[in-house]
Amino acid sequence: MRINMFSSATKVKGQGVGSAYEELVSLLKTHFPDEFKISINKYSRSEISHYHTIDPRFYLSTFMPGRGRKIGYVHFLPETIDGSLKIPQPFRGIFYKYIIVFYKRMDHIVVVNPTFIPKLTAYGIPEDKITYIPNFVHKSEFYEMNLAEKKELRAQMNIDEHKFVILGIGQVQERKGVKDFIKLAKDNPDILFIWAGGFSFGRMTDGYTELKKVVDNPPANLQFTGIVDREKLVNYYNVANLFLLPSYNELFPMSVLEAFSCGTPVLLRDLELYHAIIEGYYDPAKDVADMQKQIEYLSKNPAALAQLREKSNEASEQYSEAHLANIWHGFYMRQAREG
Repeated sequence: MRINMFSSATKVKGQGVGSAYEELVSLLKTHFPDEFKISINKYSRSEISHYHTIDPRFYLSTFMPGRGRKIGYVHFLPETIDGSLKIPQPFRGIFYKYIIVFYKRMDHIVVVNPTFIPKLTAYGIPEDKITYIPNFVHKSEFYEMNLAEKKELRAQMNIDEHKFVILGIGQVQERKGVKDFIKLAKDNPDILFIWAGGFSFGRMTDGYTELKKVVDNPPANLQFTGIVDREKLVNYYNVANLFLLPSYNELFPMSVLEAFSCGTPVLLRDLELYHAIIEGYYDPAKDVADMQKQIEYLSKNPAALAQLREKSNEASEQYSEAHLANIWHGFYMRQAREG
């Protein structure tokens, strides 16, 4: 079966859409090299055309013959863009309408979070044209190192082996809750806070001016690494005692799955959308004050932290590469038959 992937997600570093796209392509090539012939951004005939990003040229390609079954990957909706990018009117309204037009053009769409299904049906997309398939990560890329390796890694990164380290990963923007991460760092001077990520969209980033001031002059116990190459992120997960993502809005963040895969305990703002996909695998916090309580408790209670680490390991099995490979294989075969 010929599957043509359409994506420009990797052009902008440090965003989860690109990570999810790369993981899927790698999975298909690894597990089904003889069944699926994968091409990237080619306009040759195929049984499946899978659109990962909503570029206008990709939209126009859907009107070309030979596209086969058109599959759209829904990583965001208009309402989820607020807090990420500053788009002035009337361009924002036009762009939001285009997003839905693109999705409606698809024969079938895949969501990474089931909470998106009723929202898409509200936009007029039939529920029977929507399938939920969660994200995943490769254990070969994101894995837990042994204690000796972690100790050596800390030495290389000039981190004291006894220092409690809290890691956040993602774009530096309002939606990610970076301001709360900064506040927690200021309130906990004895803990090292590391935010791995940068301004992927530059000045278009929501909250850029205010956040840039802190990034350029952070508290002594807060490090902003800038955009980190994905293959190096495993090092940050392994030097961290706790992964914290204080986002106000997410879909199915790759960083959480990466933390699970590395056996890193996870603390999240308790968003409703998490309940449908990872409830029970992380410690929830309703706001920054609750995060502070959790940090105080976990940093002083090794047994509780170890228990949370076990939950991460359990989640890692649930969203394993092998499990998702079977799901994607079945999905593509069904779509090809319907095409």
